[in-house]
Amino acid sequence: MTSQVSSPADQQRSPGSPAKEVRRLERVIIRFAGDSGDGMQLTGDRFTSETASFGNDLSTLPNFPAEIRAPAGTLPGVSSFQLHFADHDILTPGDAPDVLVAMNPAALKANIGDLPRGAEIIVNTDEFTKRAMAKVGYAASPLEDGSLEAYRVHPVPLTTLTIEALKDSGLARRDAERAKNMFALGLLSWMYHRPTEGTESFLRRKFAKKPQVAEANVTAFRAGWNFGETTEDFAVSYEVAPASAAFPPGTYRNISGNLALSYGLIAASQQADLPLYLGSYPITPASDILHELSRHKNFGVRTFQAEDEIAGIGAALGAAFGGALAVTTTSGPGVALKSETIGLAVSLELPLLIVDIQRGGPSTGLPTKTEQADLLQAMYGRNGEAPVPIVAPATPGDCFTAALDAARIALTYRTPVFLLSDGYLANGSEPWRIPEPDELPDLRVQFAAGPNHTTEDGTEVFWPYKRDPQTLARPWAVPGTPGLEHRIGGIEKQDGTGNISYDPANHDFMVRTRQAKVDGIEVPDAVVDDPTGDARVLVLGWGSTYGPITAAVRRLRAAGEKVAQTHLRHINPFPGNLGEVLKRYDKVIVPEMNLGQLATLLRAKYLVDAQSFTQVRGLPFKAEQLATVLKEAIDG
Repeated sequence: MTSQVSSPADQQRSPGSPAKEVRRLERVIIRFAGDSGDGMQLTGDRFTSETASFGNDLSTLPNFPAEIRAPAGTLPGVSSFQLHFADHDILTPGDAPDVLVAMNPAALKANIGDLPRGAEIIVNTDEFTKRAMAKVGYAASPLEDGSLEAYRVHPVPLTTLTIEALKDSGLARRDAERAKNMFALGLLSWMYHRPTEGTESFLRRKFAKKPQVAEANVTAFRAGWNFGETTEDFAVSYEVAPASAAFPPGTYRNISGNLALSYGLIAASQQADLPLYLGSYPITPASDILHELSRHKNFGVRTFQAEDEIAGIGAALGAAFGGALAVTTTSGPGVALKSETIGLAVSLELPLLIVDIQRGGPSTGLPTKTEQADLLQAMYGRNGEAPVPIVAPATPGDCFTAALDAARIALTYRTPVFLLSDGYLANGSEPWRIPEPDELPDLRVQFAAGPNHTTEDGTEVFWPYKRDPQTLARPWAVPGTPGLEHRIGGIEKQDGTGNISYDPANHDFMVRTRQAKVDGIEVPDAVVDDPTGDARVLVLGWGSTYGPITAAVRRLRAAGEKVAQTHLRHINPFPGNLGEVLKRYDKVIVPEMNLGQLATLLRAKYLVDAQSFTQVRGLPFKAEQLATVLKEAIDG
């Protein structure tokens, strides 16, 4: 059997040498792990890009320390990248790796507990010195004491082989060592028949200003491939066919959640025919949106990196007043700082997108780990009655559509809107079909152009708080429009005129009207996936739990169990049919990466006994873990 892709070793095999065995697999889960300075994220990203171009379905889980350069050789300093790819539709990065690439003892120790029996371990033996092993608590070498007998271990001196491959590169030894991640990538690319041309082109672009470094990395990458082809330790390579049946026709690309969200914001501004303005302060894991949007001035995007979180949202709200599609991006700690200005946006009734890429808390918490614990903060984290719609994407690619939906709500109803993503979606990636322009919604709005009210004496005037009878949205008047001068500010407005008002009855009316506006937002009904129609248990999720929940439900159904599933994109307001859906089932299970925040909202609003299943480990759920919980609920 021959490989489906070209190989750097194709020209090196002698005519008489036997071809190595090639086995076909349906799916593989690979985890690259090493020091945060070993380039594991780059290695995983390149393997992912080539896997996407090959046509496999995939899902990724980057996992790295918060420190820019965590302590070398320590357990807290381990950085990893997990990739699950298959010849069919998949939903999660996988529960347990089939292959672990461990660049040092810390990487091995930090990840060995996740490996099933029989998993393959490719380990860089050069790093297993007494000092390095002692640093993570190994009294003896795990490569020699029999503790890894349950696994298929491939000891490879990655550092030595890389230095040997680059002996004529002209690089110093220390600089040559840094290319060992490319040697490992080349080896894995041979092992799973990944394309190579894209990675070589990428390396030459990335190091275009340092051609010597570029060629050294390409050489190391090719050496890794050739090593796999020629060494006797790797007698088998594997093929995972493209997932042709998993994808509807179209043009696809690999995309992360933050990139998809950025593209969604740009698309929204184009469909609304409004300039996009981002006022933001860098914060993990939201900073990539600022970085990406700053590259697209050609689409009328303006980005402002403010001195702090408060300045960022203040500038964005000012841009909204000026007629822009305004956005501010942050994570949980930044939302806390922005809360007063979000309340001001509620009072001013201006369209503003607050993008919260959630991370572990409280306070600084776990900056690079995922969590869903900002839901109640988004729902209630302001003084007074200040309702804000909440939209939550389900997958990395869905961040694009969710951004368009959030913009639709903000522009149509003149309100700030929370877009709740999280670190798992932000940094994870999957294949995404690029939509055709005619598939995108029309988001154009009409600015106020003249007087909209006639007084008792017949005078035509502009009332900034005279509402659309259908949406309850107030008119959007761009500053500088003659005759449309009006007052704004945080003090309560009089209905219609917008003048300052301390009247108790008016305040009661305005509070209830703002709430009615949010309650009346048009959102799709909840769709229930219940194939048999007679399931007793409903599993309900929101946000990034979609993948693990759906994978768990598939496992149970394959085993003959009956379970229904629904997933919420809109949390404020809830879908109109949600109460009826919940009452249809004997048990409602709500998995969340918090301590039960959505379940609390459901129990309070619908008086149903929603049962929480929660974790706050900074990692997404595992499908098998959820399947076990749901099976117990079905049998209970």
